Amino acid sequence: MPSQPQPLSIGPHTVQPPVVLAPMAGITNAPFRTLCREFSGGKGLFVSEMITTRALVERNEKTMQLIHFDETEKPRSIQLYGVDPATVGKAVRMIAEEDLADHIDLNFGCPVPKVTRKGGGSALPYKRPLLRAILREAVSGAGDLPVTMKMRKGINDEHITFLDAGRIAVEEGVTAIALHGRTAAQHYGGTADWDAIARLKEHVPEIPVLGNGDIWSAADAVRMMAETGCDGVVVGRGCLGRPWLFGDLVAAFEGTGAPKAPDLREVSRVMLRHATLLGEWIGDEARGVIDFRKHVAWYLKGFAVGSELRKRLAITSSLAELEDGLGELDLDQAWPVGADGPRGRTSGNNRVVLPDGWLKDPYDCAGISEDAELDTSGG
Repeated sequence: MPSQPQPLSIGPHTVQPPVVLAPMAGITNAPFRTLCREFSGGKGLFVSEMITTRALVERNEKTMQLIHFDETEKPRSIQLYGVDPATVGKAVRMIAEEDLADHIDLNFGCPVPKVTRKGGGSALPYKRPLLRAILREAVSGAGDLPVTMKMRKGINDEHITFLDAGRIAVEEGVTAIALHGRTAAQHYGGTADWDAIARLKEHVPEIPVLGNGDIWSAADAVRMMAETGCDGVVVGRGCLGRPWLFGDLVAAFEGTGAPKAPDLREVSRVMLRHATLLGEWIGDEARGVIDFRKHVAWYLKGFAVGSELRKRLAITSSLAELEDGLGELDLDQAWPVGADGPRGRTSGNNRVVLPDGWLKDPYDCAGISEDAELDTSGG
């Protein structure tokens, strides 16, 4: 593969290098997107955390905050989750008419039981007519805005859907597809099936295909594109506690020298900035620091940090307390060997919870519940 791949076209938007931040609930809010963009020099595409279409149409206060973009974010990218074609259509038209975003992504990858048991998320593409109806409403309502989708291979190894779903997407005018190379049953366990990404690329040559799954380093991203022929990569758990990964990705794809891995002093600076940005975004320093707590273990993975201090850092409630705790670290530690690798959820081989009789007929779409539109995400 050439050192600099072809730019990724998402409708009128050019993404170069072809690197996308995956939507992650509670993670890819405006502050985290800001950090990732800063490290990448503004290059790449950074998608919001998932927004439920029902909550958006109802103008839920929390949802309206989540769709706020910094003025420097271009293009503005929103991921939507919905199960009802009419509601999805209303949400997409609202975004287009009120100029709330420049790109819309649809989530069909969530494996969370409280979603799949209602027929939503990664369970939904099994019902081919419903998938088609949702995509048709979204593309129709979006006007000039590009609509993309993210999905998994299928429900389990016996019920694979990604090739049918890809063809439906092309027929309904979807601009690009991202495939997580796992089934819903795998959740985040095992190894992502990159061969499936290659098969999808061959199956739908008309539109860009992006690969997702097991990209823990820039080298992984380069290798995925070389092995699968995909048009771009979507990075999720690999950037947890590693927003500088996007700088590494830009350097790898542009063929420049790899940035020096941060030592613990630099990591601590990023941690403090992340917590500060969260407080400013929420409008409350303490709430921002509390929200930051879940990131602490990801940032510190691999570094020598005593268990007592690690626990204290994970329960801080103010920037001063966080800064003092970080100051107790051995900040001269170099980047630890082997620190790259799986982070976040790693469970696998789960039984997928589905509505009664869901798998009897992929063309029977009765029984879909709007309760599937819960404030959750994944993919």
